[in-house]
Amino acid sequence: MNQKRDYSAWLPLAIALSVIVGIVVGIFMGNPFSSKDYSSQSDRKLNTILNLISQEYVDDSVNTNDLIEMSIPAILANLDPHSSYLSASELVAAQEELNGSFSGIGVSFQLMNDTIVVIEVIPGGPSDRAGLLAGDKIITVEDSTFVGSQVDANKVRERLRGPKGTKVKVGISRNGSSKLLNFVITRGDIPMNSVDASYMIDKTTGYVKVSQFGRNTYNEFVNALNSLKSQGAKRFMIDLRGNGGGYLEIAIVMINEFLPSNRLIVSTKGRYRRDETTAYSDGRGQFQNEELVVLIDEFSASASEIFAGAIQDNDRGLIIGCRSFGKGLVQKQFDLPDKSAVRLTIAKYYTPSGRCIQKPYNNGESAYQKDLLDRYSNGELYSRDSIKIDKSKIFETTTGRKVYGGGGIIPDIFVPRDTAGFSSYYAEVAGAGLFQEYALRYVTSHRASLGKMNDYKQLMRNLPGNDMLLNDFVKFAADKGVPARWYYIHQSQDIITSIIKALIARDILGQGAYYPIINRSDKTIDAALKALNKHKAAFPITDY
Repeated sequence: MNQKRDYSAWLPLAIALSVIVGIVVGIFMGNPFSSKDYSSQSDRKLNTILNLISQEYVDDSVNTNDLIEMSIPAILANLDPHSSYLSASELVAAQEELNGSFSGIGVSFQLMNDTIVVIEVIPGGPSDRAGLLAGDKIITVEDSTFVGSQVDANKVRERLRGPKGTKVKVGISRNGSSKLLNFVITRGDIPMNSVDASYMIDKTTGYVKVSQFGRNTYNEFVNALNSLKSQGAKRFMIDLRGNGGGYLEIAIVMINEFLPSNRLIVSTKGRYRRDETTAYSDGRGQFQNEELVVLIDEFSASASEIFAGAIQDNDRGLIIGCRSFGKGLVQKQFDLPDKSAVRLTIAKYYTPSGRCIQKPYNNGESAYQKDLLDRYSNGELYSRDSIKIDKSKIFETTTGRKVYGGGGIIPDIFVPRDTAGFSSYYAEVAGAGLFQEYALRYVTSHRASLGKMNDYKQLMRNLPGNDMLLNDFVKFAADKGVPARWYYIHQSQDIITSIIKALIARDILGQGAYYPIINRSDKTIDAALKALNKHKAAFPITDY
């Protein structure tokens, strides 16, 4: 009888093996002129260790291939925080996200109370054609129950994604139906958009939200800018908050759209000359004269920081928000024979002024990963004076403004984290996922009327007033175990009703309808609009 293996019992072996391999790798990398004989000797040593484990170790269930898989990440972790190993399945998933499409059933989902709840059905996709609706709960997959604490987001993707043309049977629980509804869905190509929203904030300001720099992002981005320009946009607000990066070459061509010719965008410097590169603007960008602001936060990383740094150092626009993440290491992917890959750091990014945006990582991975938490605790997200600026790393923009290196992009205009309205009641209902659950319930109950809405403005006019919506939500939350505490509810009422309306709009009209509503109470966007109105058309920037 086969028993489930406890891989955690092998962890000490994996660590020991990784230490041995790490020592060998360290010696070898520290001596680039080591002979081939030494390399062969190292290989023989490693193979001998693995053979000894395989043949002599007390537990004969140990699989040396599994040990190697567990050891490789530990080895790379000793180099820097961003060198990484991707198994074959992880590599496929990562490439799908950046390449802009994958094969699946065409839904966005969220796990609520250990159940898969459909948040959005992609129009024209496989699930839409099969008849699934937002609010449906997926209870079974291929006639097997698929609910409970053992179900996580990765397992959902594994079961629902698959090769184009293959079929998957799902059992759906739907409000108003007493029995399980079965659907057979033929998987198809699902586009993954990286421009989440674009709309006119006012008569002259176009807003574009970019979630990542994927293979198709440039085309999506330029199409959004042109559409906004046709609607009267004379200035743009590019929102890169929460954008963790992606393809550098995509960020470069997007930056190029805003710069005059022969402006440095980014450079890289590595151990070898072959890893040193520079990228300059070619002067053919379509949006060189429009006013520009870029929004960043502590989760804006890598390519987002290259974008913000190039705009800032070339004095092309204002950077607004809080200090970015601080990832300035260049990874190159080396594919391995089993279709896995190693992404190894080979160089560092530098902004046009010469800044390296990589934050320090010489205190170990634990301290590096704790950096964002430290920013919260030391007050950096609430006060510009708390930002740790390395005054020894001073650089200048094209007009002579001072900017600082040492980790991340420091904004021209700092916007403190907005804590107004964040009460203990808000934290409790948000942590329980009740906003999303209530919005889905509301949409399911009012789909016949709400489904006729053409845009978010029409939808907003047809939603109940704030007081009615708030009272209904508080009653719903109480039924879910969160009692009404009206002092704290009144403290948070504006943000509660704003989030609910935005989620209802998303569930009816898609992701693009969420941001125009939620952004109405966004302090960073308010600061960006004030800066644009103050600065008028005085670009390039000279006085920030």
